[in-house]
This record gives sequence, structure tokens and C-alpha cells, in this order.
Amino acid sequence: MRMNPPRQLWGLSFALGLIGWGFSALRHGLLQSNAYDLGLFDQWVWLISQGQAPISSMEQVHVLADHGAWLLYGAGLLYRLLPSLQWLLGGQALALSFTAIPLWALARQAGLKERSCWLACGLWWLQPVVFNTLLFDVHPETWVMPAFAFALWAERDDRPRLWLLMLMLMLGARDGLVLVIGGMALDLALRRRWRWCCAAFGLAVGWLLLLSRWLYPWMRNGEGPKAADRMFSHLLGDPLSVMQQLDWSGGLVYLLLLALPCGLLWRHRSRPALLIGLPLVVVNLLSASPSYRTLVHHYSLPLAVVAVVAAIDGGLKRPAGRRGPAWALIWASACWLALAKPWFFTGPYLQRLPQLDQARAAIALLQPNEAVLTTSYLVPQLSHRTSIAFPKRSSTHNLESREWMTLLLNPDDPGWGSSPSVQRRLLNQARDRNWRCRGWSSGLTLCQRPVAGQLSLPGNEPGDTDPSG
Repeated sequence: MRMNPPRQLWGLSFALGLIGWGFSALRHGLLQSNAYDLGLFDQWVWLISQGQAPISSMEQVHVLADHGAWLLYGAGLLYRLLPSLQWLLGGQALALSFTAIPLWALARQAGLKERSCWLACGLWWLQPVVFNTLLFDVHPETWVMPAFAFALWAERDDRPRLWLLMLMLMLGARDGLVLVIGGMALDLALRRRWRWCCAAFGLAVGWLLLLSRWLYPWMRNGEGPKAADRMFSHLLGDPLSVMQQLDWSGGLVYLLLLALPCGLLWRHRSRPALLIGLPLVVVNLLSASPSYRTLVHHYSLPLAVVAVVAAIDGGLKRPAGRRGPAWALIWASACWLALAKPWFFTGPYLQRLPQLDQARAAIALLQPNEAVLTTSYLVPQLSHRTSIAFPKRSSTHNLESREWMTLLLNPDDPGWGSSPSVQRRLLNQARDRNWRCRGWSSGLTLCQRPVAGQLSLPGNEPGDTDPSG
């Protein structure tokens, strides 16, 4: 079956992608992006583009040992043309917006009228987790949401080669997407498509074994999957204690929030599609981190695709009344307004607005080859270098531990994962060692290791502060 989405859909998807890119770029420009994960991925991709080993200076981890995301090597080719993290932000926004194209195709494939196909696209664009993921830095799995939806279309249209290609693209974005492919195997088993089921299950298990038994131990000195110990170690106990440690109330709220935008359109015939999300939902419910059970982070993004496909298979197939699907669109819009975060641009995202000029002035004084220790929200502004990190609250950073050349810290606004005491201690160490320091009225302080024959920072002596900023 041919797809044939209308030109208007392509144009609207492109326009919404540009708008989403504008939102994410604005957030980054307001110093609201962070080391995890935008700075992390930006440094990896920049190192790839420079022909250097893509090993993070923050985690000391190779890019493939993080989540097996080999698609980042493709992003490195774009960085060779123009080294800018806007490739990451723009690619994410456009991928999320263009996921509507295969969803339209799925709706047409299901026999829906054009009006209902547009509604399916609207339900995707109005998923709160889609907008929130757009603003939550960058994550490679966002790039393959169109591939996920295309895989579902290809399977239903009996196109095995295209289906397998889409699945392999998904695996190249994040190891966690094996859960989604495993869920697809469950769906296929329920529909007795045994050959397809075995192919999906074999691909998911094979990739997981390849990463956990070979690639990760090889690149991490014998360690296994990154998230396993941190997120699920609490499950290694007697059943009673495990049951007591689970976040039951948070899990119930999470399930309700997942179902709110599209749940009214789910029907009995939606069950096979909903089964695709079951493994990911279970893992999110069992995780020790509550961030897995919110619509703020990216961990639930594939479930938004599942929710819309379940609506296509369910209530959208029912003959529309005189009002048509307007009520569903109104309800989805209300959920978006309640659960998405556009209002952050009216308050929380403006908190560092007074620091912008001072941060730019400080960044202009840095050299590309300097090893910089800075705040988490300045890491993505400086991550095109081989050595960049932020002083974590839990770490014992000191100036002897690594060859740091520059500190750019703000104890008054230490950012995520750090603390005022940690940053003051580092700045005091720098002053005690006669580093050349300059401060701004916002609390931002730049200290640089003295180099023989190098002039002091413009307009300041060691330890001076610029009160005017």
C-alpha cells in the first residue's frame, strides 16, 4: 500500500519542526541546557568530527559504551561541515515533528478517512511528552521515532526488508529501544505472526547480548550495561523488601498520565498495539529513579507513538458522529496545556537572563585548547574541546586531580549536580595558587592557570572583581 501523505502535512510538519527547533535553541541560549545530556552528546559528536577518540571527559566513557548509539557517528559527518550543536537540536525537533508522516500512513492503512488521519497527526503533536522531550536537551532516540512508526507500517504492509531496516536504525539510537522491539515481538506473537515475532525477538536479544557481553565489558573494563546497577540494584533482595521499595503511588500516577491524552480513544482492538509498550512501561515502573515515571523526560517517548497507534486501531476507526473527532482534539489540547512545559519560558527559563552578557564575556576569554571545569549549564556552551567537565556535588574535585587550566564557576548559581561549597572550594584553591581570576556581579568567576609569559586577564589583577559586570 502506498503512503501518499498530502503536501500540506509535509509543510506543516516542517513548520512545526522549525518552531520546535526555535524553542530548544532558545532554551539553550538562555543557559538552561545542561552537561547531561546536551554537553555530553555534543562533545562526543565533535570529537568524532575531529577524528579523535570519542571519549567523554565528564564520564571517561566511549560513545559506543554509553548506549551503543552508533548513529552519533552520522552526526559527526554533519559536524565536519559545520561544528554546531544546532545540528542536534534541529535534527531532534524535525524528527519529532515528522513522526506524523508515518502515523498518517498508519491511519490511511487502517482505512481511516482523511479527517481522522489529520487527527492522528494532531494527537502526536499534542503529546505532552513529545514537547517536553524536545526541551529536555538532546537524546538520539528522538531521531528514530519516525523509524519506529515506519516499522509498524512496514510490518502491517508485509515489507520485511524495510521493517528490519527500521528496527536496526532504532537499535543504533539507544540500547533501551530493545524493550520496544521486544514489545513488538509480543504484539506479533499475539497476532500469531510467528516468523516476524522470532525475527524481532532475536534481533532485540542478539543486540542486547552483543552489547552487554562483548562491547560494554570491552570498553568499560569488564563493566556491564550502564544503567543496570544504578537503576535496578534495589530489585536484588527478598520479594517482600522489593515490593516495599517500589513506588506504587508514583507508578499509578504515571500510568494515568500516560493514558490521559489518548486513552479515551483506546478500544478492545487497541490491545495488540498497547502490548508493544508493555516491556518499557514495566521497566520504567521498576526503575529506582522517579524520572523514568514522568512525562518530563525522554524515557516515555516511544510510548507516545504506541498511544497514538492504539488510538488509530481503536476509537478513530469508529464511524464519526456529526461532531466528528473534534472532542478528541480538544481533550488532547487540554492535556497538552496541563502537562507540557511551554510556560517555563515565562519564568523558570528566564532565571539566568541577567547572566547572559557576563557569561558571553567570560566565554570570549577562553581558548579552544583549554581544559575547562565549569557549571553544568555552561558545559554545552563550551563542549567543543577535549577536556570539559563540571564539579559534581558527590565528587572530590581538586586542582591536582587533573590538568585543569580554567575554572568558570558561579557559587551563587552552581547549576545541576553541583553545590556552592564545592565551587567555592575550587575557586579558593585557584586563588591560593595565584591563578589569574576575574569575577562578575552575578557571581560568575573565571580563574585561569598562569602560563609563563602570558598577560593577565584584561582589566583585572588576580582576585579582582568587576562589580559592573
